[in-house]
Amino acid sequence: MKNNKITFYLVLAALVAALAVALWLFQRGHSKPLPATPPAQSGPPPTLVEAAKVMVDTIPVGITAVGSLRSDETVMLRPEIAGRVSRVLFREGQPVARGQVLIQLDGAVQGAEVQQAQANVTLAQSKLDRARDLQAKGFISQQARDESDNNLRLAQAALSLAQARYAKTEIRAPFNGVAGLRVVSTGDYVKEGQDLVNLEAMDVLKVDFRIPEIYVQQSKVGQSLQLVLDAMPGQTFTGQVIAINPLIDANGRSIVLRAQVQNAQHQLRPGLFARVRLLFADQKEALLVSEQALIPQGDDHMVFRVINGKAVLSRVEIGQRIGERVEVVQGLTKDDMVITAGQVKLRDGMAVTVKQ
Repeated sequence: MKNNKITFYLVLAALVAALAVALWLFQRGHSKPLPATPPAQSGPPPTLVEAAKVMVDTIPVGITAVGSLRSDETVMLRPEIAGRVSRVLFREGQPVARGQVLIQLDGAVQGAEVQQAQANVTLAQSKLDRARDLQAKGFISQQARDESDNNLRLAQAALSLAQARYAKTEIRAPFNGVAGLRVVSTGDYVKEGQDLVNLEAMDVLKVDFRIPEIYVQQSKVGQSLQLVLDAMPGQTFTGQVIAINPLIDANGRSIVLRAQVQNAQHQLRPGLFARVRLLFADQKEALLVSEQALIPQGDDHMVFRVINGKAVLSRVEIGQRIGERVEVVQGLTKDDMVITAGQVKLRDGMAVTVKQ
C-alpha cells in the first residue's frame, strides 16, 4: 500500500513537469518579436516657409521710371518793398483766390504820397484850364499853355508812381491755389525779397521723369501713364504726357518727360515720390511674382524655388513693377513655386516645408 502511494505521487509530479514544459514551449512559439528601434534621423528638420505659385496675368506694355510730384504752379511770395506787416489776411493751408490780398504792409507813408500826388494833379489841372482860357483870349502864349499841359502830365505820372508804390504794400495771390505756412507775423519788419509764404496750385500736379534715349521714338505728347506712390500703397493714378524735353542728357543718355495728373480732391501732394509707368501698348501676358520673393544681390535679383522639397536659389531678370507684384522676364516658368517668406534663414539646397 505504501509503495502504491509513492508511485502515484511520482507519476503526478512527472505529469505536472511535462505540462509546464509544454506550456513554456507553446508560449515561446506564439510570442511576437519586439519592434525594431527606428533609425535616428540625419540632419536638421525641414524649414517652414511660405510659398506661392508664379502668377500669369496681362499687364500694360511700358517702361517704369521714378519722379517727384510738383505743383502745377508754385511761388514763394516776397515783398518788393521793405515795411512792417500790419495784417495777415489768410489762413495757412487753406485755398485762396487769384488777386486776394494775403499780407498787408503798413502803407501810411505810401498812402500820404498818393494823396500828395493827387493834390498836385488837381492843382495842375486847374492851372491848365486857366491857361487854356487865357491863351484863347490872347493873354498868354502857346508856349505857356504847353508848359501847363506838361506840368499836368508830370503830376499825373507822379500820381501813378505813388499809386504803384502803395499797391506794393499789398501782397496778393497771383493765381488760385493753397496757401502754405507763413514765416512772418503781424508786426514783423520785412525787407525786399524776404520769404513770406508759399502758394501752390494743386488742382493739377506735374511729374518729371527720365527714360532711356532708346525709347525716344516711342514717346509722344498725350501718351498715357500710371503712377504708384509709396505713400499711398494699393492705389494707382493716371496721367498724360504734356511735354518732352528736346534736349537729351549727354551724361545719362536719357530724356526728360513732363506729365500732368488731375488732383481735384487734393489727395496728392507736391513733393511725393512717385513710380511712373509709361504705357507704350495695350496689354501683354507676363509672369508675375510677389515683390517679397525677390532677394537683391548686387545688381542681380534672386528667388528661392521649391523643387522636390528643397529650396533652390535661382537668378531672375525682372521687368515692370505693378503694385506689389514684379514682372519676371527670364528665370522662371508658370509652373514654378517661389518662396515668399522665410528666405532669411535659407541656404541653397536646404529642405523646406511649405506652410499650408
